Amino acid sequence: MYFYELSESDDEIFANVLLAHDSEYDEQEFLEIVLEAREAVIATFEQETLIEAVAEELEKRHGFTNVDANLRAAARVSSEEDETVIVPVDERVAAAEIGEEENFRTMLIETEIEDRPYRDN
Repeated sequence: MYFYELSESDDEIFANVLLAHDSEYDEQEFLEIVLEAREAVIATFEQETLIEAVAEELEKRHGFTNVDANLRAAARVSSEEDETVIVPVDERVAAAEIGEEENFRTMLIETEIEDRPYRDN
């Protein structure tokens, strides 16, 4: 299994989608099929983000699997032992299975080291 990432960002938000595929694509091959998928959806996509639309197109045309859509367990890891816990994802999975919109988003935020809640000194 090989993993691929699509990312999209502007000045305020960074988003990514992880994809998996049985075949290995080199960077140029992957870029070519991403550009092809982007061209196919750019004018008409209805998903919340362009990368979600491209990911769905890659799923349909090339057999990729959206890893995030298949997430079954997540753990929030903390430097404090009692704060390392499972983050519930079952509501998200159940909603996706019956076709409801997802109310769950993951966001990566870059912060200055002094502003991070868990500093590794």
